Amino acid sequence: MKNQVTVHEVNPAVLKGRRDFLKISGLAIAGTGLLLAGCSSDDDGTPDSQQLPGIRNGKFDFGGGDLGVLTYAYALEQLEADFYTKVVNATGFTSTFNATEQQVLTDLYRHEVIHREFFRTAITGALNSMGEDVDARLLPDLTFQYTGLNFSSRDQVLATSKALEDTGVAAYNGAGYIIANPDYLLIAGKIVSVEARHASAIRSLINPNSKDFAGDDIVSNTTGLDQARKPSVILGEVASLNIIQNEFTAMYLP
Repeated sequence: MKNQVTVHEVNPAVLKGRRDFLKISGLAIAGTGLLLAGCSSDDDGTPDSQQLPGIRNGKFDFGGGDLGVLTYAYALEQLEADFYTKVVNATGFTSTFNATEQQVLTDLYRHEVIHREFFRTAITGALNSMGEDVDARLLPDLTFQYTGLNFSSRDQVLATSKALEDTGVAAYNGAGYIIANPDYLLIAGKIVSVEARHASAIRSLINPNSKDFAGDDIVSNTTGLDQARKPSVILGEVASLNIIQNEFTAMYLP
């Protein structure tokens, strides 16, 4: 199945989608587990839009402000893209999932790869425009380990997908208020709407023809709004999955 990975990585539809996404955005120019030294550490741990991403105290820190949020989102999109890449290239993909499920998961794979590459491009463009060293300021490629996750188990894959997609929606919703640049805020709104579609699609696969696609565990019956959680909360949830193997911090995000 190694050839399948190569096919997916150079799939013209994915590459075209990436180009279109960047064009539409208008920004193309522009232990195990995760360590949180906290959103409360050096420099009193308060949000600081002036802090750029980079190495602090021997670990990569997301920084603050717009670039901090973009880097935070980039980390999450790296995780989602890696997960779905492994899903669609698993040996039992075509035998584990029916045709409809394969199409949904393949679509999600393509979307998340595009999102990951968008953030890499947006952050790189922003750093270049500031005259910053991209190699020193861009979050490195993360490594992942899915201990105990059987990619040939429909239930395990869909449960993990549900957790990642629900978390992704809450993450974008909870970080939007930090963003100052209206262009970045616009694209974040576009991406979170796609992530919400992903979450609904996966929930419908798990429990078809039910209200779970927009269940009251994620959409408030009072406000009619989806959940929103701050970066410190989201990063704690992601850390509990024990998937990300890199240590990094988020000292300047709330």
